[in-house]
Amino acid sequence: MLFTTRALSAKKNIALVAHDHLKIALLDWCKANKEELSHHHLCGTGTTGTLIKNETGLDITTMLSGPMGGDQQIGALIAEGKIDILIFFWDPLNAVPHDPDVKALLRLATVWNIPVATNQSTANALIQSPIFTNEVTIEIPNYQQYLAERTK
Repeated sequence: MLFTTRALSAKKNIALVAHDHLKIALLDWCKANKEELSHHHLCGTGTTGTLIKNETGLDITTMLSGPMGGDQQIGALIAEGKIDILIFFWDPLNAVPHDPDVKALLRLATVWNIPVATNQSTANALIQSPIFTNEVTIEIPNYQQYLAERTK
């Protein structure tokens, strides 16, 4: 597959997601990084986004709750190039009923080559990286080329 590029602006579109056992950890991380996050466009799955909005005052667009389709909504935004960073405090030790949605979300983030943090250490590294505040260019699949080859 051929690749093309996409520019991620300095002001990022960031998705915030957390499994139930890690919602408080993500909330605490957001509180500690409130100033940095306030310079970006934020969205999150229903429960997580609402919790962060209520506890931090950050402006965050909420989707549906993860099990009700929120993970898929964020995945669709990734595929449309509308999410630049995914911060997903994922709990690999607790199975969730919507596990296929979780795997699909992580798969889409990988396919579209966006930065992903699945735990606090990686989120800390990402927020301290120049990627977080500078315009950067990433390689993404060349969908038009892919489509043209598939429809020959």
